[in-house]
Amino acid sequence: MSKQVVVIWLLSLVLSGCVTTSDQPNRKADPNEARDAYVQLGLGYLQNGETERAKAPLSEALKIDPRSESANVALALVFQQEGEVASADKHFRAALASAPNSARILNNYGAFLMEQKRYSEALGYFQKATEDTFYQERSRVFENLGLAYKRLDKPEEAKLSFERALRLSSRQPLALLELARMEFSEQNYVPAWNHYLNFSQMSAQNASSLWLGVQLARRFNDHNRAASYALQLRRLYPATPEARALLESEQS
Repeated sequence: MSKQVVVIWLLSLVLSGCVTTSDQPNRKADPNEARDAYVQLGLGYLQNGETERAKAPLSEALKIDPRSESANVALALVFQQEGEVASADKHFRAALASAPNSARILNNYGAFLMEQKRYSEALGYFQKATEDTFYQERSRVFENLGLAYKRLDKPEEAKLSFERALRLSSRQPLALLELARMEFSEQNYVPAWNHYLNFSQMSAQNASSLWLGVQLARRFNDHNRAASYALQLRRLYPATPEARALLESEQS
C-alpha cells in the first residue's frame, strides 16, 4: 500500500445533475448551470486520466465564474498530476480564496504540499481541515495529519492522529499500518500485530508491509503467515532492500 497522503476529490467535486457529453455546454442556459456542466465534463476527463482534455472545459468554467472553487481545485489536481507545480499551487490557492474553510480543499492542498516536502505548511492545512467535525472524510484527514507529524519527526503527535483516524473509522488501512510500524519499533508487539492483521484484511501489500508482517509473524510463531509473507516478498519485490533483509535473516 502506498504511503502517500490521501487525496479526496472526485466524488466530492461532482456536482448534482446530469453530466454533459458535449465539449460545449449551452452558454445560453443559466450561467451557473453552464459552469457546472463544464466542471463535470472536466472531472470526467480527469477521472479517465485525460488531463489534456480536462483543461479546456475547466478553463471555460473559470471564464464564466473565475471564483469557482470546484473549477479551480479540479484544475489544481490536473496540474498536480502533470507535475506542473506552480500552476497547481496557483489554482489550489484560488480555490481556497473562494472557500477558505472547505475541509476537502484544505486536505487536498495539504496533500499537494506533502508531495513537495513542504511538511510544516501541509500540517497547518490538515489541522484546519480537521476542525470541520461534520466532514465525511475527516478520518482520512487525520491520517494525513499523522503522516505530516511523522515527516516532521513528531512521533507522539503522529500516533495520536492515527489513533484519532481509527476512532472515526476503523477501516483506515494506512493508519493501521503506520501504527503497526510505530508499535513494532517500540517493541509493543501485541498491539503491533493486532493493527497489522487488521491492515492485512483490507489492503494490498507492498515490500515494506510484507517485511513487517514477516517479522511480526515470527515474533508470534505464526509460521504459516511468516512463510506466506516471505514468499510474496521474494516473488513480488525481489530487488528491494526488504527482500535482501529477508534473505539475510534466513541465512543468519
